[in-house]
Order: sequence, then C-alpha cells, then structure tokens
Amino acid sequence: MDHFELRDGVLHCEEVPLADIAAAVGTPVYVYSTGTIERHARVFREAVAATGDPLIAYAVKANPNAAVLATLARAGFGADVVSGGELQRARAAGVAADKIVFSGVGKTEEEMALACMAGIYQFNLESEPEAEALSEVAVRLGRRAPVAFRINPDVDAGTHAKISTGKSENKFGIPEARALAAYRRASALPGLEVQGIAVHIGSQLMRLEPLERAFAKIGALIGELRAAGCDIRVADLGGGLGVPYDPAQEPPPSPAEYGAMVARVARDWDVRLVFEPGRVIVGNAGALVTRVVRVKEGAGDPFVIVDAGMNDLMRPSLYDAWHNIRAVAPRGNKVSANVVGPVCETGDTFATGRSMDDVLPGDLVAFMTAGAYAATMASTYNSRPLTPEVMVSGNRWAVVRDRQTVEALIRADRMPPWLSEAQQETE
Repeated sequence: MDHFELRDGVLHCEEVPLADIAAAVGTPVYVYSTGTIERHARVFREAVAATGDPLIAYAVKANPNAAVLATLARAGFGADVVSGGELQRARAAGVAADKIVFSGVGKTEEEMALACMAGIYQFNLESEPEAEALSEVAVRLGRRAPVAFRINPDVDAGTHAKISTGKSENKFGIPEARALAAYRRASALPGLEVQGIAVHIGSQLMRLEPLERAFAKIGALIGELRAAGCDIRVADLGGGLGVPYDPAQEPPPSPAEYGAMVARVARDWDVRLVFEPGRVIVGNAGALVTRVVRVKEGAGDPFVIVDAGMNDLMRPSLYDAWHNIRAVAPRGNKVSANVVGPVCETGDTFATGRSMDDVLPGDLVAFMTAGAYAATMASTYNSRPLTPEVMVSGNRWAVVRDRQTVEALIRADRMPPWLSEAQQETE
C-alpha cells in the first residue's frame, strides 16, 4: 500500500498534488511519502515481533536521504550500512551506533576504525582476511569489535542475476564449508568478539522458499558452531523481500508471511535476530515525477520523451526493471507507447510497447515505486545535475535535497596548471 492516489482527477502524494510540487521545484523530482514509510515500518515491525526482540536495521543503500533515515530512526529502526559514508549518514540522522550493522565485502581500515570508534552493534565479516584486518585495527585502537561471518549458502534466490548474492559464484560471504575453520580462526584473533552469524541471498525476492532453505542451513550451522565452542548469540537474516512493481504480476510474500516463516524456522535457535529490510520499507513510498518533452512518431508505437533520464532512474537500464507509469492528470484514454529519456543512449528507455495513459507535451508523468535504489543510484551523465528530492507529510512538503546546478558541476572540475597557465596567457 502507498499514499499516492487520484483526487479530483489529479495524482496526489498524501494530501499534496504532485502538480504543485512540480510547479514549485521543477522536473524531474523525486517525491517521498512519510505516511507510507511509517506504515511500512510499522507493518514490518509487527510482522517480526513474534521472533522476540529483533534489531531491525534498515538497509541504508536503498535510500540514504537524511529525511528518510531520520523518519526511520524515530520509528526505532537501526541501520545496515555498507560504507563509512553510510555509517556517517546514519549517525547524523539520529541512528544510535549500537543499532548499526556494517556489511560489505570491501571495508577499508579507515572505515573499520570509524565503526570501531563509533561502537557499532556488529561487523558482518565477508572473508578471513577481513577478520585479520579488523583484528589489527581493533587492537591498535584498544577496542573490541563484535563480529559475525556472512555465510554464502549457495542458494539461488530466483531474482535478477545482478542482485543475487547467495550463490557460490557471487562475491559475498564465505562458503558454508569454510565456516567452522573461519570461526575458529576469528575466535583466536585479539580484538574480536565473535557473537553472530549472517546471511543475505539477494534482493527483490518474490518467494519465501529460497529464504527458508538458506535459513535452515544457518540454523544447522549455529548448532555446529556452538558444539565447537563458539558463543553464537546473534543471527542476521538480511533482507531482500520484494515489492509489487507490476500490479499485473503475482504479488510478493507479505511481511506477515515472512515473519511467520522466520518465527517457525528460528524458534529453537536461542539468538537475537537481525533483519535488514530496505526496498520493502521505502520502495512504494517514492515516485519520480517527470514532464513530457515531446511525443515522437515511431516505426510502430510513438516515443513519449520525458525530461527524466537513465541517469535519474537507472533501474530499467541496469536491470530491465519495470515501473508503473501514470499520468499525473489522466484524461481517461490509453495508448501503447515507448517511454524514453533525453540521455544519448539507447539504454535510456523506461518502457517499450507499454499500455499507459495517453499524454501530450507538457503533461506530468510519475514513475511509481521509485523510493528504493533510484535517487541513490543517480549520476550526472550527460552533465545532467542530480535530481532534487521532496518529502511529504500530510498536507506539508519540503525539499530534502536541492536540485544540483550545472554551475556546481563545472566548479567541481579543476584545471591542471599547464592548462590554466595557458588560459591566462591568451587572456
């Protein structure tokens, strides 16, 4: 469920017409619904409540905007971070350090030191060399780092290959067969406190079966590790629940169904569970509002050219991802069209042969379910400034990230001396 709906023929975010935001801020612009974020946070928390006292660590990579993070911090969520920058963002938004889990395969010593000094809840280690590096950092700082190893269970999540993370050929985690040796080694390293185990098999999962298979393997490993003398007190089950991008497709499992499965599978583990939801919290809470530049006749379907490009919303180009496309003020008739942006790439295509609202130049269009892995993946390709972001709460709204200017893009460049000197000589 989201809070984007038609009122008097115009698409609103909560109580604010999207057309009003576009008129004030310009297009393209991302718009987020506070009510949707808060509702999804509450639904997820209720869904996993039967598992005890879990730590729900929002996956910051899904949408790291400070207003989004602050909204979730107020709801009691922690944060799953994968970089020093995300750690700093989470802390600045009010997330307590002891609710932060640090994942990711390439943590640098500088990032490890930052997290050690902050006093985070857990490092999810992805390799034995990472454990050795963290040990050295913790000893140097006089700290003790709480750790878990991320296990790669070799389970096919059944999702897009580029967001699958739990198969043996993926870069994440250590193989299940190496777990016992890795834990024994880490337990002997100074500066580390082995406390947990972690798993995450992918994103946008549409079935519970792969998750249950992975969790069953983790449960068996917990028993083996305890038998070997490891005090496993935490199990991080990652995230990955899908959201309904295409209303014509079978919906993904609900948080309640997911929570019931976890409660059943993990009932005898005697651990504190950690969850890392991202997309399921913020995906449906956002829309990218764009304006039709022109409609161009095609060999078949016409091309609806909008002012948002693949640099603003990368998912269709990167993953062949599907987003519902809605007219902000629909006239009632439908057409089949190709929706494309202005970027000089054929990949700058949002939809082909899509049945959609008929639109004219100047009309506003909204790409729905754009709250996750959207603005955060944007770039300035073709010297296109980063898109602004707006947060709505009831009948109020505010810009939560300004539109970048071309001048700011140019100022970020620096001329080397041999060019700047030559430039001065010709003036």
